[in-house]
Amino acid sequence: MQTDHSGQDVQKLHVEEGGENPGRGTWASKKEYILSTIGYAVGLGNIWRFPYLAYKNGGGAFLIPYFVMLVLAGIPLFFLESALGQFCSQGPVHVWGAVPILQGVGVAMVLVTLMVSIYYNVIIAYSLYYMLASFQSPLPWSTCVEWADSHCSTSPKEYCNVSGLLVANWTQENISCPSSSKIRVPVQSPSEQYWDHVTLQRSASIEETGPVVWHLALCLLLSSILVAAALIKGIKSSGKVVYFTATFPYVVLVVLLIRGVTLEGARDGMELYVGSRSNLTKLTEAQVWKDAATQTFYSLSVGWGGVVTLASYSKFHNNVLKDAFVVTLTNAGTSVLAGCAIFSILGHMAHVYKMPVEDVVKEGFGLAFIAYADALSKLPVSSLWSFLFFFMLLTVGLDSQFGGIEVVTTCLIDSFPKAFTSKHATLTMTASGFLYLLGLPCVTQAGIYWVTLIDQFVASWVLLILALLEILGVVYIYGGNRFIMDAEMMLGQKNTSYWFWWRVCWFFISPGVILVILIWSLLTFTPPTYGTVHYPVWALALGWCMVAFILLWIPAIAAWKLIKAQGNAAERVKSLCSPSEKWHPYLDVHRGECYSEVDCGRGKNHSKRTTPEPDVNVISSSWL
Repeated sequence: MQTDHSGQDVQKLHVEEGGENPGRGTWASKKEYILSTIGYAVGLGNIWRFPYLAYKNGGGAFLIPYFVMLVLAGIPLFFLESALGQFCSQGPVHVWGAVPILQGVGVAMVLVTLMVSIYYNVIIAYSLYYMLASFQSPLPWSTCVEWADSHCSTSPKEYCNVSGLLVANWTQENISCPSSSKIRVPVQSPSEQYWDHVTLQRSASIEETGPVVWHLALCLLLSSILVAAALIKGIKSSGKVVYFTATFPYVVLVVLLIRGVTLEGARDGMELYVGSRSNLTKLTEAQVWKDAATQTFYSLSVGWGGVVTLASYSKFHNNVLKDAFVVTLTNAGTSVLAGCAIFSILGHMAHVYKMPVEDVVKEGFGLAFIAYADALSKLPVSSLWSFLFFFMLLTVGLDSQFGGIEVVTTCLIDSFPKAFTSKHATLTMTASGFLYLLGLPCVTQAGIYWVTLIDQFVASWVLLILALLEILGVVYIYGGNRFIMDAEMMLGQKNTSYWFWWRVCWFFISPGVILVILIWSLLTFTPPTYGTVHYPVWALALGWCMVAFILLWIPAIAAWKLIKAQGNAAERVKSLCSPSEKWHPYLDVHRGECYSEVDCGRGKNHSKRTTPEPDVNVISSSWL
């Protein structure tokens, strides 16, 4: 090994200058990291969940609690996860060298991401199928054709409420129907029947599996190939792909917004979303604040392990705090922009159907693949607008899926560096193929029920538990003050007053918000349904089994580590609540650095971080 005259390792200096971590690598540029993280955080929930929540919770008034919760919980949690991953350059499992007894939290994060990636890949397949179907003119879901049944109609029907009965064609029945008794009832639109009868070929329940829907299986295969191709060389290849996939959605959103606001009826939709029809009295309802906190938490993808993973490939002295603000604020702005684009066109659809805007608003799959697809079919050159919208959904989904796959492969590489470091391509293709096979049950005729079941049980309050344990472990066991000193080492600055706000959030506000949401979510939990279809008992039991399988790793790994540790019970617990010998910056060149330039000037060198003492006074006056 060559060294220079000062005794420093030439290879290590070269590594730092070139930005390469041996065996792992780092982002080729700051832009690639920012775009990848934005692409991972900005998901389909920004497109189809935020607009619905805003409409349901007072329109523009909902933005107040949303941004309050972003400041109190979203940004602090995102910054904590990013700094944690960047400091040690490890994935969500091995960052728990900081608190070994909680390593099961990292394993649970990987399992959550793995399960969510299964159905997320299926949603990408839906988007891909609709994108390809958009090449037809007119759009296949614009009218009722041979696949439709008698309930299909392109416009709502007028009924008369007579003695509690809805009577159609009341004028022909010689029934006197005052205007106050007239009810306009929409039947199933062509887009709704196309979604059920053509796209999904949906069966009556999860118990009627039916055959694999071949066109969805092919789209699932194509989406798996796209993900594998983008990640074939890890961040070296995905970092280049995100230049397009992370920026293109914004181009489409702006184009759709410009087109939407020029349509007749768009004003009604916009007023319902952020205009004069906003209901400020909703701010007095606790449910609104709970929805705002939940949306903030999930839209930033905190607790999944992806934020830690992507940050682990950053250079040690990267300004992680600045990045946290850029990503979180961009994510929030994307949600607001998407809502404007969605509601402007929904307002036009309501105008065409001569219905209130409230009657055409849906949530989740219904908003993207039914309501919005229907609205786009009413526009001139509808095929173009439909193609752009579903291409946008495809790119948004791919970005999030990139992060999910990277979580799995990074953990395997960190755990078995000799076996997998030089075989990233093989590992990525194997992971993508494995997820494809696991996703096949989700593209059967009962597939949508499986997608909904996994989403409702796995990608819900389980993440709240993991995030709560994460922040409690870092702040109260590892030590909030020690963590701040780690951040100071990376940022190269020390300012006691500067960190006051972060201490308040990490020690009190953020865990308090998560705990309240978690308790509320458990108390108000209702068994999932798909529309009016209820799940059988065995399916609900399977959902709880998935939850148990994820969470049981936390106590199981803690117990296993306690058994292997040496000493009496107290000594074992103390040793597992203290950072392990492997907890330190990834590169040797950073392990002898000062925490800040101020300390260096005073000659205070905190160089030996391989065996730090546990921080036993984290809850004391010193936190101020």
